[in-house]
Order: sequence, then structure tokens, then C-alpha cells
Amino acid sequence: MALQISATNPEHPALLLELPWHLPLEEWPEEVLVPLPRGISRHVVRYAQAGDEVIAVKELAERPALREYELLRDLDRLGIPAVDPLAVVTGRADHGGVPLESVLVTRHLGGSMPYRSMFETTMRPATMHRLMDALAVLLVRLHLAGFAWGDCSLSNTLFRRDAGAYAAYLVDAETGDLHPQLSPGQRDYDLDLARVNISGELLDLEASGALHPSVDPIEFGREICARYGALWQELTRTSVYPAGKYHYIERRIRRLNELGFDVAEMQIEHSSNGDTVTFVPKVVDAGHHQRQLLRLTGLDTEENQARRLLNDLESWMATQDDYAPGDPLAARPEVLAHRWVRDVFRPTVRAVPLELRGSMDAAEIYHELLEHRWYLSEHAQHDIGLGTVVEDYIKRILPKARETLEPTLPE
Repeated sequence: MALQISATNPEHPALLLELPWHLPLEEWPEEVLVPLPRGISRHVVRYAQAGDEVIAVKELAERPALREYELLRDLDRLGIPAVDPLAVVTGRADHGGVPLESVLVTRHLGGSMPYRSMFETTMRPATMHRLMDALAVLLVRLHLAGFAWGDCSLSNTLFRRDAGAYAAYLVDAETGDLHPQLSPGQRDYDLDLARVNISGELLDLEASGALHPSVDPIEFGREICARYGALWQELTRTSVYPAGKYHYIERRIRRLNELGFDVAEMQIEHSSNGDTVTFVPKVVDAGHHQRQLLRLTGLDTEENQARRLLNDLESWMATQDDYAPGDPLAARPEVLAHRWVRDVFRPTVRAVPLELRGSMDAAEIYHELLEHRWYLSEHAQHDIGLGTVVEDYIKRILPKARETLEPTLPE
């Protein structure tokens, strides 16, 4: 059987032709390999250079190689964070004609490391918890898409920081199955496999002396299940809000924030029965909100202020007719953010007289007004307009705030 490279992109076979497919992966020469950290695997895996690409090459039988290739392509179409499948190479043989196993070729995710490698370094426990949060997000997204992983582990997951966000990526889909929808039993089974695998690898690292002494491997495995359960419940419970009652949506965002997650994307579907809201979560690094708000709006604020303002901006954007994430014809986020600053943020802040603001800057004033709007809307059980909020804030809240806070505020 002749060597065959199956790929969707015609450029990929040309890049791969120069690699030594006549050799078993274990015997590939150093000059074609790239020394990158790998997790443990039941198969031989190597990183190699193919043109300008760094690729991961995994040796396995032809049928599972083709199946995993198709599954990874399906996950890509569904928008699930996973490695990018490039090709399957079949019909391999050495110079003597002895058949060799097929290989699956995926693109190396730049700037990523296997979760296991991350835990082999000296990390603060708080960072480890955020890594687990990101893994919980990945599991939830997979299950929402109907994908049962079947082998979630620290070695089968890549971690990457991207513009301050923590993200986990699926590496190995060999044992996975894609369904229209997963049953609770299928989800529970997949989650339990993840718990056992993660705790097992952490115990292995503990035995080798590589794990931080404060980390309990068994408790960390349980934490994945707890974080997954809380996130799944908050994301999947059906909520239809009466039209215009956006403080209900803000309540959902606050609960996600309390769980340690932020909203990466929010979709509002309008219907005669009300507004159905869908959230996509993300795990973020310190200072992420400051950087994002500055990039979108030019506003330079403290981190908690930025988070609050970004939540308001996201909620406002979702109500705009030209807001359509992923649609190349829709208005860009930067354009909508500029409109929000011009039409919402600045007029609202200017409505508070300068002589009453004291030491509070514009971002703090707007943050305070948003908090007051939340309080008034919750009390009234309907949305309160910003104009009414400003009047009430100036009359009832600002004088008391100045009396108690003004002397302690920094210059």
C-alpha cells in the first residue's frame, strides 16, 4: 500500500512530505523534532517541524486515527477548544516494506503546555484552582455540545493563557463520542472518569515530589466535580425574562462572577414569551478586565470597576440590532463600545454635578450608579432607567457617601 496523506487543506500534504514517514516515530532524528513538553500517553507522540508549522504526530492504528481526525474536525466546527487536526498519514512502511502504524497529525497550539507539565512546576495553589476552573469550563462546553470525552486527564488537556484568559484545550479525542445530546448518566460517568484520572495523576506527581505540598490530590479531583456542577447548573437552567427586565440578566452574571467565572459571550433571543439568555463562561487572569476595557473604550480603571463596566457594556451591546457575535457584517465590538461610551457612559457621568463628586473619578461614579440601579431594580422588581437612578443617587446616596467616605479617600 502506498503512502497516503489525507488532509482538508491542500497545503498540509506538501508541508508533511519531507518528514521521515519510513521510520517509526521513536526513531525519528533529532533534526526534525521540536523539544516541547508532553503529557503521558498510551501512544508514541512527537513534536516535529513541518515548514513553518510545529506539529504533533501521534502513532496509532489506521481506523482510530481516521476516527479521531473526524471527531476533531467536528469539534472545530462546533467551536470547541481543541487542537486543530491537519492530516492522517496511512500506508506507512519502512525501507524493507514492513508496515508501520498510521499517524494523526495536529497543529501544535502555540504557547500551550500540558496540564501535567504545569503541575510539575512550582505553582501557587490559587493558580492551580484557576487551572481547574478552566478545565471545568472545557468539560461543560464539551458536554453542552454532546461530546463525551471518555478520557479527560491532565495529560490529555493543554493549558494556554490568551490575553489574560485561562483556557483549556482538548488534545486527545480518541475515546470520545459525539451525540445530539448527553444524558445525565453519560455526563456523570464522563465527569467521574475525569475525577479519577486527575486525582490519579496528582497522586503520581505527589509521589515523585513534584506537587505543591498544600495540594490534596483527592480533594482536587472532587473540586473539579463541584465546579463543574455549579457551572453546569448556572449555564443550563432555562430562564426566560420578561422583556426589558435586564436586572434579571445582571443577577445571573453576578452569580457567575461569584462562582469565579466571567461571561465571555452573551446571547439574547427575543420571543413573544420573553427574552431567553445564553451565557458562555471564561476564566480570567488578574488585570484582564482593565486591559480589555482600556482596549475597547480607552477608559483606564481599577480591576473591579472594569469588570462592572464591562458587564454593563456587554448587556447593552446584546440589546443593539447590529450586535451579532461571529457575523463579519455586524458592528465590531470596538465600534459598539465607542457608541456605549458616547451615548451611555459619558451622559450618565455628566449628569452628576462636578461639585458633588468629591474625589470620585468618572469610572467610580458610573460603578456606583450601576450598583444603585441594581439595588433599585431589585427592590422594584422591574428595570429602573439610568435617569431615575441618577436623580435618586444624587438626592439620597451621594450626600451620605461624601460625609462618610470623603475624608478617607486618597488625594
